[in-house]
Amino acid sequence: MIGLHPDNQPPELADYNVYASDPALRRAVRRSGARWRETELTRQGAEYGAQATLRLAEDADRYLPELRTHSPSGERIDFVKFHPAWHEIMQIARHNGLTNLPYTDRRPSAWAAYGASVYMHIQIEAGTSCPTTMTKASIPLLQRNPALFGSIWPKLADTVHDPRDIALAGKRSMTVGMGMTEKQGGSDLRTNETLAAPVGSGSWGEEFRLNGHKWFFSAPMCDAHLVLARTRERGLSCFYVPRWQPDGSRNPIYIQRLKEKVGNRSNASSEVEFHDTWGVLVGEEGRGISTIIEMATYTRLDIALASAGLIRRAFVQALHYARNRHAFGKALADQPLMREVLADMALESEAAMLLAMDLAARFGSSDALDMAWQRLVTPAAKFWNTKRSVALAAEAMEVFGGNGYVETGPMGRLYREAPVNSIWEGSGNVMCLDVLRAVSRSPEDVLRVLGHLRDVAAGEPVVRAQVEQLRAALLQPVPDIEREARRLTQKLALCVQAGLMLQHASSAAAAAFIGSRFDPDWGAVFGVGAADAAVLLRDAWDDTTKSM
Repeated sequence: MIGLHPDNQPPELADYNVYASDPALRRAVRRSGARWRETELTRQGAEYGAQATLRLAEDADRYLPELRTHSPSGERIDFVKFHPAWHEIMQIARHNGLTNLPYTDRRPSAWAAYGASVYMHIQIEAGTSCPTTMTKASIPLLQRNPALFGSIWPKLADTVHDPRDIALAGKRSMTVGMGMTEKQGGSDLRTNETLAAPVGSGSWGEEFRLNGHKWFFSAPMCDAHLVLARTRERGLSCFYVPRWQPDGSRNPIYIQRLKEKVGNRSNASSEVEFHDTWGVLVGEEGRGISTIIEMATYTRLDIALASAGLIRRAFVQALHYARNRHAFGKALADQPLMREVLADMALESEAAMLLAMDLAARFGSSDALDMAWQRLVTPAAKFWNTKRSVALAAEAMEVFGGNGYVETGPMGRLYREAPVNSIWEGSGNVMCLDVLRAVSRSPEDVLRVLGHLRDVAAGEPVVRAQVEQLRAALLQPVPDIEREARRLTQKLALCVQAGLMLQHASSAAAAAFIGSRFDPDWGAVFGVGAADAAVLLRDAWDDTTKSM
């Protein structure tokens, strides 16, 4: 802990090691079998906590992307200019494996190693996670077109960021975005109207020309996008649409405007129109939604990790501030009620991290339980961590008092950032309905997951009772079960978190989590009362670690 400032203004939280100061994260990495990655994660932790990196993140958020539709000579260029800080952060992300690690390193534990990097990166800069996670998530889809994938895989696998806006053949690496939703339908992809007309076959397969629009076209400067469009013969299909055509000419993707977003400002989100835009089919024609939803499964994992990272960052900022700010004769962190609030935030942070990191580790496995876990828990984890990150960011801002409500401090950006994750890749309602769909498609998944949780909670009657109630509700559903989807998804997430806390947290943390989250009076307010608040805070963050 840094010494008290003479003006009683806490110093900036900087030059600390994001990884080394997080005991629970380190245990999760080791438990997953990714100890081989620890030296690199420790290096990344120092990089992410360095003051120089924090300044880059601030600049990327402060100096927004600028759209330039035409060159000085009137040529259509549809170019988005980013501040240099954006590209430096993108290089950090790329070097740290955020675009490809689970596919360049085939060890199953690479998924957990990847998860730890995502969890740390998001704590420092969130906008760059959009193109990086989409690039990583596109890889299994692109493999459905072997000819295409074979030609671009070296650029997907590279660990150097190449910001140049040139034809792909001349680039070292590439990024991939996605374009799914349209103005008239949003999440209801069945209403999409963009048309794809066949124009023949090429070296990469069946070629099409697309005409239509996308209302949200994420990261328009990506080198290619996976786009949902409708063929007249078979309906919605998935297409690889590059920024530059194979002949080296610009693909006519016309950026109409950049979205003025509440948060996630460093990243460009756009509206685009397609005018005879070239694309090549990926996957089976007419199976576009199921094809691109597979990509969403991977991005939803990343959102669960990202939201856990935002929770961690907000909590650590609040704890750092409270330890270094004094009022009424003692540090804020030593005031009894504030200590309870911070301890409850510590519980939330550990449970969110365990939920996401455990899920990431299971993505590296083909075990029946792990596959069931992926299908059932991924939408639940995405739903729950995103909702809790919004609440915790607000609570953390309040710890700062008025200092938290100014743009020169760290909390404004965190507070604006948190809500996007609950919207992107499917809103809360969509996630909860996806849980119900997973149940209806494979009741065996429910039996496997809840059976495992029942065994874990064998000595904890409160959790075991909750698991049994959930099992009955999911396997013997009432006719209007959709109305119960949010309640059931919340219960599923809490049961999974409770099981993970029982297995991997301290006995004090597990008891406090279970005693609070399954209390009938539990609500959204932090500070429910933990018997060992001081111990929980001591164990949650080692603020003696400096960058190493």
